[in-house]
Amino acid sequence: MDVAAHPGNLPVLSLQGALKTFGPVVALADGTVELRAGEIHALCGENGAGKSTLVKILAGVHAPDAGEFSVAGEPVSFRSVSDSKAAGISVIYQEPTLFPDLSVAENIYIGRQPRNRLGLVDHARMRRDAAGLFDRLGVELDPARTAEGLSIADQQIIEIAKAISLDARVLVMDEPTAALSGREVDRLFTVARALREGGAAILFISHRFDEVFALSDRITVMRDGRYIATHRTAETTVEDIVRDMVGRDIDALFPKFEAEIGEPVLTVRNLERRGVFADIGFEVRAGEIVALAGLVGSGRTEVARAVFGIDAYDAGTVEVAGRPLKAGNPKAAIGAGIGFVPEDRRKQGLVMDLSVGRNATLTLREKFTRLGLINGRAESDAAREWTRKLQVKTSSMHQPVSTLSGGNQQKVVLAKWLATGPKLLIIDEPTRGIDVGTKSEVHRLISELATQGLAILMISSELPEVLGMADRVLVMHEGRITATLDRAEATPETVMHAATGATEDHR
Repeated sequence: MDVAAHPGNLPVLSLQGALKTFGPVVALADGTVELRAGEIHALCGENGAGKSTLVKILAGVHAPDAGEFSVAGEPVSFRSVSDSKAAGISVIYQEPTLFPDLSVAENIYIGRQPRNRLGLVDHARMRRDAAGLFDRLGVELDPARTAEGLSIADQQIIEIAKAISLDARVLVMDEPTAALSGREVDRLFTVARALREGGAAILFISHRFDEVFALSDRITVMRDGRYIATHRTAETTVEDIVRDMVGRDIDALFPKFEAEIGEPVLTVRNLERRGVFADIGFEVRAGEIVALAGLVGSGRTEVARAVFGIDAYDAGTVEVAGRPLKAGNPKAAIGAGIGFVPEDRRKQGLVMDLSVGRNATLTLREKFTRLGLINGRAESDAAREWTRKLQVKTSSMHQPVSTLSGGNQQKVVLAKWLATGPKLLIIDEPTRGIDVGTKSEVHRLISELATQGLAILMISSELPEVLGMADRVLVMHEGRITATLDRAEATPETVMHAATGATEDHR
């Protein structure tokens, strides 16, 4: 049911024309959104569109410089996060910060624990109340266990339970699925729908269009700090949303250039790692983009890590340009001309405390080092060349890489490997966590590299990305390749059938 269709359904929260500046920088020029009871409302926009600033205004972190803000029809002016919570607004962040040494129940009721007649904390009642919250959400969590070691998904459920215990009327979910598996996403969506049925208003922020369209009732789009439009989800398309977000059509997301396909650069034969993958064999040729597709847990990343030498394998061979590659040796892989862009760029691809320039030249450290000293000028010149080629948006080579957007961080990782002059580039989830406009830039770059003769092995969980960029698609299911599809053969149906084990391998 489209709750927005009922004129009597007044907004639980309304923000109109919010302005927020930080010195000369206008972070939000027109922050506008209306949330209604019993509605899941998606907020979409590129990085820099103003979403984070709008959320911080709702959360009481920032006060708007201008605009109208009301909750349940009453004007509000938050001076703190406490004011926002008192008004019934709760924000569930991508990575919650619980107290690891406290129990689940204590994290929910911290600072407001129930007391017995003697004024002591009533732990039994607190655990019972927490269990009641989890029952309402339809999930199983032990209120007595400590929070340390809990998955991100479970931590988010605890934050949602805390919000319910505070009688929150508005829940803001800021990129809640970015670190979750498919099963965990399904559980979170079940909880979100239950909250909607209970009358809560939910603001859901995500870069993933499949999630937005599967979960939301309405979608608001922002661009360059301004409100663009609000659509009923059932009456709009991905193409409409992309056009609102970036001002161009979806076709521009996957710029695919014609490349001359050359000789095999990577040849994998009968690769096996017991209990993980088996009988893996494929080629990647010069100028070719080959995608490894499949569901989470199918073994895609594990195969890539084995090829690069991060993980050992039990049987099979890997050749680069016809020469055997030593197993379990990343240094040998780099020497043979392989670059590896990992899925988790922040933990595995970058040193977040270092500068843009230092990160962009990490693979060239020996080249710039004499007698234990780094030639800073040569390092900066090389970093500047590659960040310019990749159009990295940075104020200087000395800017901390941690301050860049996700898309620009990904470009720095690419710069680091392209500086080595690789023959083969392995890219795991090239655009995860990147806004739609920057995705187009990364896709353009990948496609241009292929035209220059680089062989590319791409791992992606996003089916449109696989279909839009790959010359061939290798589909994995439970550690085996179940289909090898040419570009013309690869459709959502053929890929998903193979990913679920419904078809046998055909080549």
